[in-house]
Parts: sequence; structure tokens; C-alpha cells
Amino acid sequence: MIILGVDLGHKRTGLSVCDITETMARPLTVLIEKDMDKLCFQVARVAITLRAGVIVVGLPKNMDGSEGESAKFAREMGAKIGEQSGVPVEFVDERGTTITANHLLNETNTRGRKRKAVVDGVAATIILEDYLARRRNLAEAEARAAEEAAAEAAENAEENTEEAIEEGAEENIKQAGGVQPT
Repeated sequence: MIILGVDLGHKRTGLSVCDITETMARPLTVLIEKDMDKLCFQVARVAITLRAGVIVVGLPKNMDGSEGESAKFAREMGAKIGEQSGVPVEFVDERGTTITANHLLNETNTRGRKRKAVVDGVAATIILEDYLARRRNLAEAEARAAEEAAAEAAENAEENTEEAIEEGAEENIKQAGGVQPT
């Protein structure tokens, strides 16, 4: 499924996208828009154009995990984007993503105007990669749980079969007058 990642900002908003296999995320673009209604429309239009199955919006939580005004803003914007696009919106804790993006840009020696132009797209990519990793981990955990449940069910079925055979054998012995075959 194609998933759109969003790093909301009051001036610049980074967008990222993953491939249909949900293997790799990449920066898509940075929208420069101060009007929040126009921004919601633009993000919704991108989601529709890409045929995104989910929109992942970064949720700027406080360092203690609580949600402040920025998180409230992100939730309101996410709700509007979801309404306008008809695509489900999920939120991902984005603490530290811009710092990580800046570290990555330092490593590639990206400076000045170019850095300003791409940092939000890189942050959106980090948000989306975190989401994809969580989805993979959840899918793996669910698969392990299903395997364990299937193994337990098979073990229980085997025990029940053995018990039924033993009970059936005992019943046959009783009906035969207590004589056990040798």
C-alpha cells in the first residue's frame, strides 16, 4: 500500500512516500504554505493523486510524552486532511525527527538554502520510516502469535486424539468382558 508521510509546519510541510511494498520511504516534496486550509487541501490532493491508503502525520509530543498545542494543531490538521482526502490518518510520535534529519544533512554536507528546502522532507521520511518499522514489527509479532497459537492448537488436538483413543480402547475392553488383547 502506498503511504504518505507528513511533517506539518506553520510555513513548510514535508511530504514523503513509501513504495507499494512498504519497504522504502523517500522524500516527496516540501510544501510552502502558511494558510492552513490551503495546506490541508494540497496535502489531501497529493494523497488522492498517489492513491495513498494511509496518511501518517507526525505528532509533536512534548519530551515527557504529553501533548501540547503543537500536537493539538497536528491532530486538527490531520482530521481536516483525512476529511478532504477520504484517506485514513494515523499519527506517529515525531519527537527528535528534525534533529535526526539535521544530523543526516550534516553527514551529507547539505547547507544553506538547499538544507532549508529539504530538511522537512527528510523529517517526513523519518516519520514514515518509523511508522513502517512499527507496522513490520507488529506484523511479525502477529505472525509469531498465530504460529504459536496454531502449534498449541495442534498439540491440544493431538492430546485430545490420544485421550479419545485411550477412552475408546478402554470402552472396547469393557464391552469385550474385560479381556485385553495381547
